[in-house]
Amino acid sequence: MTKPLPPLGHSRESFPTTRWSLVLGAGDGSGAEARVALAELCRSYWYPIYAFIRRTGHDSNDAEDLTQSYFARLLEKGVIAAADQRKGRFRAFLRTDCQHFLIDQHRRRRRERAVKRFSIDTSNGEGRYKYEPADVDTPDLLFDHTWAVTLLGRVLDFLGDEYAQTGRSHVFEHLKVVLIEGKGSVPAATLATRLGLSENAVNVAVHRLRKRYRTLLAEQVAATLDDPAEIEDEIRSLFDAVRK
Repeated sequence: MTKPLPPLGHSRESFPTTRWSLVLGAGDGSGAEARVALAELCRSYWYPIYAFIRRTGHDSNDAEDLTQSYFARLLEKGVIAAADQRKGRFRAFLRTDCQHFLIDQHRRRRRERAVKRFSIDTSNGEGRYKYEPADVDTPDLLFDHTWAVTLLGRVLDFLGDEYAQTGRSHVFEHLKVVLIEGKGSVPAATLATRLGLSENAVNVAVHRLRKRYRTLLAEQVAATLDDPAEIEDEIRSLFDAVRK
C-alpha cells in the first residue's frame, strides 16, 4: 500500500525507496510488496499504453484487449528480470517492452490462446483517446505525451486532495490555474478579489502552491525511476512532451 502523502507544506529531506526501484530490487518482482508496487504503477499508467496501441493502428476493442493482456503479462514472473537493458525508467521500460509485446502478438495473431485478465478499468480509454492531438503522429511521441499528461494530472489530484483535507478546496480551485496555465496567467489582483485576500497573501499562497506542486511532482517522478539522480532530467522531458 502506498504511504500517505505528507501534510501540506512538509518537505522530505530525501526520497524513500520508490515503487519502480522496489520492483527492480526484487529481481523478477515476485515478492509480495514488489508485486503490489508494480500493480499500482500499472493501474496508474495504463492509459499511455492504451493510446500507444491505438496509434499503432488497432481499433478500440482490440486496443483494450491488448492493454489488458500486456499488463497481465507484465505481472508474470520473469518479465521484468529479462529486461535489464530497459530498466532505468518505468516510462522507457513500458514503451520498449510494449513494442516487443505487439510484435509478438502480431506473430501470434491467428493463434487461439487463453488470456489472463488484469484488473485495469480501461472503459474510459476511448473517451480519452479521441481528445489526443492529431499532430502527435507517432506512437512513441503520443506515448510520451499521454504519459506526461497522466503523471501531471495525478500530481494535481494529490495536491487538490491535500487542500481538501485542510478545508481549502476553494483556494486550490482558484489558484490551480497558475499551475495549469502558468504564473501570471491570472493577475494576482483578480485572484485576491475572488478569494477575498490581499494581493500579498495571494502571492504567498501561489508561492507555497508551486513549491508543494514541485515537491509532489518530484516524488511521483521518482516513483517511476530507478535512479533518483534522473529526476530533474525526467521532469524536463515530461514538460517537453506536454508541449509537443
